[in-house]
Amino acid sequence: VDFPIDRLDLSPYVLGPKDPEAPPIYKLFGVSEHTGTTANSGHYTATVRNSEDGNWYRHNDSAVGTTSGDAAMTGGAYLLFYQRAKGSMRWAGMEKQILLEEQRKRDGGGPNGSVAAAVEDADGFREVTNKKKKKKPFS
Repeated sequence: VDFPIDRLDLSPYVLGPKDPEAPPIYKLFGVSEHTGTTANSGHYTATVRNSEDGNWYRHNDSAVGTTSGDAAMTGGAYLLFYQRAKGSMRWAGMEKQILLEEQRKRDGGGPNGSVAAAVEDADGFREVTNKKKKKKPFS
């Protein structure tokens, strides 16, 4: 199995605006590996990069040892874990675009004169509700 360790570039696959401060380029920080004939039997191990020292470690039950990211490139690689290499934008870099759209709606209204209000929760997610009055059903 071959996969990028330091530069998984998804730029060609992202539609819409891309934030240069948080490009869709990712670095590998963990690999879950499986050995055995089926997912129900066999043995799982993990190779992970420490976020503080940048070193790679192999975890096998209670044994932990140093290794390299290349050592995780085996036929047993089962799950790959990536994180954005630069920036911390959510929504694949769309947050700036969302904020610009909200500002545009506040300044002049959106399509059909509707105005949207966004409420952000503790995790930074927004629930968008439409403030346009609903039409009463015919009676």
